[in-house]
Amino acid sequence: MASLEGKIALITGGTSGFGKATARLFTQDGAKVIIASHESEERLKQVQAEIGCHAYLQLDVTKPAEWDRAYQFIRGRYDRLDFLLNFAGGGVAIMETAKLPIEKIDYTIALNLNSTIYGCRAFAEMMKAQKSGTILNVASVCAKEAWPEWSVYAAAKWGVLGFTKGLYTELQPHNVRVICLIPAASSTGFQKGSGLDPVELKLRPDDIGQVVFDVCKLPEHVVVEEVTVWGIDQVVVPLSR
Repeated sequence: MASLEGKIALITGGTSGFGKATARLFTQDGAKVIIASHESEERLKQVQAEIGCHAYLQLDVTKPAEWDRAYQFIRGRYDRLDFLLNFAGGGVAIMETAKLPIEKIDYTIALNLNSTIYGCRAFAEMMKAQKSGTILNVASVCAKEAWPEWSVYAAAKWGVLGFTKGLYTELQPHNVRVICLIPAASSTGFQKGSGLDPVELKLRPDDIGQVVFDVCKLPEHVVVEEVTVWGIDQVVVPLSR
């Protein structure tokens, strides 16, 4: 497998969950990792010290101007980006569509779909010019299956899946890989942040981090278009009664 030694990786949602687990593995393999999060600078510094990553950025992924600032930081300090891993997202509010406040609907789409598009737009030209790079966007099994009360979140994640497939057709001629990760439910802070009761599940952030790490370390001419990851304790029976 290809080495990540010296590669530049920007990982959003890098202070917790899937992003933090992936950042740790990339750092251990020699990549120069920049973690990005909307959390406090104190929290970012804490995670940087814990995993030994190269740098951090306070970043509100829902704002295009923030992505412009991230681009300027990467260009000024590294002049290239090898990996853009878009983990930032969240359920916001999981409830029946008819009861969802408009501001929750808008923020769900902004956080999960628009942010991914903004990030890819910010760095696409850089990767095209390099003739190399990997973008990984995170959808959800909600982009494949349907459950009551998850409809708006699912709409955002269906959008991520469709956008990622389209973006790959744009960047593939420039030797840039675009991958969609489709994770099932995992024991992260997702439930709490979405107003749901915590659930202990077998699928852990470290498991997802390992999948992302392995996919990204494949030779640059090998592309995993999409990868769906379930915990063995999760069962889906479509149209069950």
